[in-house]
Amino acid sequence: MSDIAVELKNLNVFYGDFHAVDSVNLSLKNKKVTALIGPSGCGKSTVLRSINRMNELISETKVTGEIIYGGININRSNVDPVEIRKRIGMVFQKPNPFPKSIYDNITWGAKIHGHKDDLDELVERTLKQAALWDEVKDKLKQSALRLSGGQQQRLCIARTIAVKPDVILMDEPASALDPIATGKIEELIAELKHDYTIAIVTHNMQQASRVSDYTSFFLVNDERRGHLVEYGKTDDLFFNPKDKRTEDYISGKFG
Repeated sequence: MSDIAVELKNLNVFYGDFHAVDSVNLSLKNKKVTALIGPSGCGKSTVLRSINRMNELISETKVTGEIIYGGININRSNVDPVEIRKRIGMVFQKPNPFPKSIYDNITWGAKIHGHKDDLDELVERTLKQAALWDEVKDKLKQSALRLSGGQQQRLCIARTIAVKPDVILMDEPASALDPIATGKIEELIAELKHDYTIAIVTHNMQQASRVSDYTSFFLVNDERRGHLVEYGKTDDLFFNPKDKRTEDYISGKFG
């Protein structure tokens, strides 16, 4: 098996006439956590959404370049984006459980994708993977909206893994949570990477250093386009960056 799960080659993203992301080359290592860091507006979330073709849900968006997953360029028009989003799941900044029961939140996507096995077993397994089972096992028929913010986010992660993806994309998954809930999300990421490739956008430098194996640093260039400045193993990028701009950002001199 290749050590690269997803590879971006010369990725460019345009919103109408605005060139938002410029010529990004980046790889997500198999069953590792890759953090995307950088100041607001530098294209991190845009790059993340490109990886499972979420950007095309935004009107007047154009994506060029290649995104290689499973040996194919998923940007090709003959590739089904729904199937891609099953294999490459997404967890958003704000928890977004369905206004359904906890049980139905887990089983809804699995049913759509033709899950034929025991649904009770699926719910228990995925909630255990998301470190939520012990907290909700006696209230599975209760509305997911009654859970705390941190529990809702872990439920959304469980809902994502219920359809058996290979890759999980997380867009600032803990930014709206308190420190205790954030800690649980970080512990969960550490467990999930044994089974999944994970990419996480975060503005929290300490979080990036704690949870990721690799880190990519983005900035806006003189043309106001987001671009990748530096990418490497997290320890190397944080403690021995190759680019002075990376050092300045990590040390808090700007951003």
